[in-house]
Amino acid sequence: MVVAAAPLGGEQVRWVLTGAVMVEAGEPDALDLLVWAAQQGPFALVIHDAELRYVWVSEEWRRLFDLPGDDQVLGRHFREVRPELFYTEAESGMRQVLASGQPQLREVRTVVPGQASDRAWAISFSPLKDARGVVHAVCVTAVETTERYWARRWLSMLSEAGTRVGTSLDIIKTATELAEMVIPRFADIATVDLLDSVFRGDEPTVELAPGAVALRRVAHRANSPGIPMGAELGETQSYPDYSPPARCIAGGRGLLSAEDDPGFIKWIKLSPYRTAALVSYGMRSIVAVPLQARGTILGVLMCGRSRPEAFTEGHLQVAEELAARAALSLDNARRYTRERTTAIALQRSLLPRRPPKGITVDVATRYLPHLPADFRMCVGGDWFDVIPLSGARVALVVGDVIGHGIRASATMARLRGAVRTLADVDLPPDEVLTHLDDLVIQLSAESGDETGADEDAEGVGATCLYAVYDPVRRQCTMATAGHPPPVVVLPDGTASTPDLLAGPPLGVGGLPFEYAEVNVPEGSMLVLFTDGLIQSRTRDADARLGELCRALTLPAPTLEALCDVVLKAMLVELPADDVALLIARTRALDPSQVATWDVPADPAAVATARENVLLCLAEWRLEELAFGTELIVSELVTNAIRYGRPPIQLRLIRSSALICEVSDTSDTAPHLRRAHVFDEGGRGLFLVAQLSQRWGSRHTPQGKTIWCEQNCGTS
Repeated sequence: MVVAAAPLGGEQVRWVLTGAVMVEAGEPDALDLLVWAAQQGPFALVIHDAELRYVWVSEEWRRLFDLPGDDQVLGRHFREVRPELFYTEAESGMRQVLASGQPQLREVRTVVPGQASDRAWAISFSPLKDARGVVHAVCVTAVETTERYWARRWLSMLSEAGTRVGTSLDIIKTATELAEMVIPRFADIATVDLLDSVFRGDEPTVELAPGAVALRRVAHRANSPGIPMGAELGETQSYPDYSPPARCIAGGRGLLSAEDDPGFIKWIKLSPYRTAALVSYGMRSIVAVPLQARGTILGVLMCGRSRPEAFTEGHLQVAEELAARAALSLDNARRYTRERTTAIALQRSLLPRRPPKGITVDVATRYLPHLPADFRMCVGGDWFDVIPLSGARVALVVGDVIGHGIRASATMARLRGAVRTLADVDLPPDEVLTHLDDLVIQLSAESGDETGADEDAEGVGATCLYAVYDPVRRQCTMATAGHPPPVVVLPDGTASTPDLLAGPPLGVGGLPFEYAEVNVPEGSMLVLFTDGLIQSRTRDADARLGELCRALTLPAPTLEALCDVVLKAMLVELPADDVALLIARTRALDPSQVATWDVPADPAAVATARENVLLCLAEWRLEELAFGTELIVSELVTNAIRYGRPPIQLRLIRSSALICEVSDTSDTAPHLRRAHVFDEGGRGLFLVAQLSQRWGSRHTPQGKTIWCEQNCGTS
């Protein structure tokens, strides 16, 4: 072994081990083996003295860190040889070892000379002590841990993706989270493109143009704002069959593309933005992996790098694993979209699509389903309805079943059907709510399990507002069952809530409902809504009602526009419940459209009634209806004289239909029956039914009214 004296200035001399070994013929001794092990082992080793000067350097260390020969290294301070930051940081570790005498282990990353990418090392600093424990030098060993380092990094990223990607059941948000996940630690640019069928909730199918795949851009991210993205969010692109996205979809697995890939180069040159990305930002390596879940391809994740380190097969495996995890979240979001779309479509089908024709109000409606924060399929039980009644009146209804889900929607459908049936009977609002209350109690009793165990029964509850507008009297009669009162906006812009006695919610039972009558001038607006419109986490209901009244006075050219204005003003945050809104502008009937006669309880008065009606029809220019109307009036007036009680009144109303009404003070309701051959009577109401479009009877506080309608083609 060669030992040389290294002058260090002045009279001080240090002896330096150069690492050269003189081997005699024969078996090597222990020292020879020790030097060979240090030189030929798989790890890099270097020894520094107490002044951090090079004492001994292994060949592996010299190769890895590109050190010159011994004559330029030994005896010199290590920072004189390599002043890079890596050695600057290592100095503090070696000085701590010299001072404490305790070994240290650090993990570092550095770029090895001659390589483009950095590598990871486990660096061990060990003190070299004499028999007295005095530290004379530091032995530094380096073991490469690059693969283990990146494996830990990728496992950490995949683990983090489990909590950061798929936090909701929203397709666009999930795709955005995926793109943000890979920037910048994995790639410099990332894009997520999906098939259009995913957004519809349909079973994904690859939508092919001739030789191309159509994908919609959903998300993109880059670590530099200047990198061109190519497609705008929401834009659909056609990827040719030689492009990486189309190839990975066709093959069902990820692929690497670089400058030596002809298809990649052809695809790059096809688009100016991709050419700019290649030239200006060095995007010469990309990874394209299919987003595949449950055997179905949903789209493609593409990642590009402009950094010196290109993608490798290891990176491809990481991208495929990340895409597989994200694809499950995207598929769950797609399935949720399909289920929610189906549920909302079902609920909307249970609501009226358009107002009925010929009613004496102009109507605009809105229904907004609740979107809960956890994205459960929470369709609700809010509903509204507009029901034509006899005498040109119209019923306006809005209700809310307590709870959410399919069960609430089913209950809503049953209640809405019951309301229409009760409206057809033409009961007053308070009686309609009384019958609904009985129905809800019955539904609640039926909602238990099959054994009828009360402890397992789930109660049913609902609120409802029922209002009837009469265009002749220009009045609105309304009653409420635990529901917010309506807002009445007068033609001068004054908005207020009527003094309405609120009854209990439906299903409580045992308590009465009371109605109130409100004068409604022509051109007024009746605004009915569910509580989702005025609910707030920070404001009480009275304050929100005031806000609604102010919103209803905002300018809007149409009722439809006013609905949008109100929703925008009231729903500044995500509503906590479903929202149903119904705005009706009233139209009154002019006195010239109504004719009324008192009829004496004398059979001879029937002829006079017919004459009055014929004169009125002539004045209204409805002579074509004279024959049928004359027969109808004869039958109804005759029945009132024969079976009813005076006073008797005959009324004609010209609206969208010609309405004939005969009222008396008897509460006996007529019944339609089929007369036999030799019966002398029983054909009157049958004849009325044949001559009219609709007919019926309704009870009034004074008795009853028999009515029928004929189409007259006017309004």
